[in-house]
Amino acid sequence: MLGFTTAASSSVSPPEAATFATALTTLRIPRAAAATVSLPVFTLGSFPNLHSLNSTTSFRSNYSSPVKAMAEAGAPATLGKKHALISLSDKRDLAVLGSGLQELGYTIVSTGGTASALESDGVSVTKVEDLTGFPEMLDGRVKTLHPYIHGGILARRDLEHHMQALDEHKIGTIDVVVVNLYPFYEKVSSSSGISFEDAIENIDIGGPAMIRAAAKNHKDVLVVVDPKDYPALLEFLRGKQDDQQFRRKLAQKAFQHVASYDTAVSEWLWKQTSEDKFPPSMTVSLSLRSALRYGENPHQKAAFYVDKSLAEVNAGGIATAIQHHGKEMSYNNYLDADAAWNCVCEFNRPTCVVVKHTNPCGVASRDDIIEAYRLAVKADPVSAFGGIVAFNVEVDEALAKDIREFRSPTDNETRMFYEIVVAPKYTKKGLEVLRGKSKTLRILEANKNSKGKLSLRQVGGGWLAQDSDDLVLEDIQFKTVSEKAPQESELSDAQFAWLCVKHVKSNAIVIVKDNCMLGMGSGQPNRLESLRIALRKAGDDVKGAALASDAFFPFAWNDAVEEACQSGISVIAEPGGSIRDGDAIDCCKKYGVSLLFTNVRHFRH
Repeated sequence: MLGFTTAASSSVSPPEAATFATALTTLRIPRAAAATVSLPVFTLGSFPNLHSLNSTTSFRSNYSSPVKAMAEAGAPATLGKKHALISLSDKRDLAVLGSGLQELGYTIVSTGGTASALESDGVSVTKVEDLTGFPEMLDGRVKTLHPYIHGGILARRDLEHHMQALDEHKIGTIDVVVVNLYPFYEKVSSSSGISFEDAIENIDIGGPAMIRAAAKNHKDVLVVVDPKDYPALLEFLRGKQDDQQFRRKLAQKAFQHVASYDTAVSEWLWKQTSEDKFPPSMTVSLSLRSALRYGENPHQKAAFYVDKSLAEVNAGGIATAIQHHGKEMSYNNYLDADAAWNCVCEFNRPTCVVVKHTNPCGVASRDDIIEAYRLAVKADPVSAFGGIVAFNVEVDEALAKDIREFRSPTDNETRMFYEIVVAPKYTKKGLEVLRGKSKTLRILEANKNSKGKLSLRQVGGGWLAQDSDDLVLEDIQFKTVSEKAPQESELSDAQFAWLCVKHVKSNAIVIVKDNCMLGMGSGQPNRLESLRIALRKAGDDVKGAALASDAFFPFAWNDAVEEACQSGISVIAEPGGSIRDGDAIDCCKKYGVSLLFTNVRHFRH
């Protein structure tokens, strides 16, 4: 009943009535059963001089009879057409929405560009300024911030005094609100950049206000913020029964839409005003990508969300990977694929990483990527079976064939089976060959993670936030603290082991020779046990190998350092920092082993 005016107690002179009569239109309004009443209607926007009239003025004149007839029939004098307000930045499927609402008998009220788009599609539109009597002002900052808009949205239809207030102030109800917001997120995350002033102007004010108002009053007003919901909206409106659950779902989505929008604005403003990575309060916007079959275990329900923070735009990672083939990803698949991808991206040479339960069990770098793949599997073929294989180079036809046909080194007969293959890209033939390996093999194409990301981890009742552990070799000084300095090949292996060990769960030990992992020990409560596991896996190849530890050795004699030296390890890389570092240095001197301190620890819990 936008712009509808009821009869009151006083009258208007014939000249005034004649002026109004030139702009009056007729609405057909349903009566109690089947009768209809023709009723004159006008909008305040058509008559600016109305604002000078007393609010109790009546415009009976020649029109008092229809109003009186309607009142006598028992129909409220405030009845009018159904109205939908549409104001969109994203105009996808607008024509379908507009024509659908019009066919259902809705009068459409709209703003600027949305109104023009609707009119070009043949949909009749009442412009907001014609309703409010005020033009768009302040360079578009004020369009819909007006009682004629928000009163019509927020009034509760079941409260008599709300409806009386609308009648008193000649405000009509709005039944459907379809709004989405200025593209702030897209603007500030654009690769072309944006000035501070332009970003500020892309912060929507009227849109969030209308969305929140409609969502609050969802019992009476349907609010839609996503073009994907237009078909469901139209279907709902065609139905004969109301469904409050449907209304509540739309309201929840609307509030979340505004919350995500405000989160992006807040994140952006914080970066403009502070170099501190940790604001006093923060919100992380997440978007549901998919429901998962289950979590870590079948009895746990799970879902996968994509981080919509501005910091994650074009920042790479498994969350934005393209899946070319295979079964849907599981909870554990995502964890393992993330671990494998993060590890393989550490290396500059062509490298293959095999991961099982988030730990790299095989890593090798070679100029020939097929050789690197075979060596990575050979490091621990038992663990590699059913694992995740990651490459930092393109998978071509030759590599794909080797992945498909390679037999396990344990018996040279069993064809290796993997859950996932992940790489930065694939040739057309490479992808075709891999698809033929298994219907279930998940094939992912991912981009490298950007440096400087914020790492979040949940604990009961809270979250831990920290910088990502993304230091690279160029950030580290491998300082020789032993009497014997490492040879160039030994230093290369120590650096390779250091890159590997940062991706192994603590306590972590990695043994490497010729840029190939021989063995690793992970997740043990004491470092000595992790060492023994790694030595057992490395076997006789340990002679002349390099060893890296994620943290310092608390003891040397009759402990991990001495056992490593006695096994034939030629160089040890560790952070240092123990009160017994002197013992480690002396022990390495005794056995002629090189000892390197990095001053960087790599705990991984």
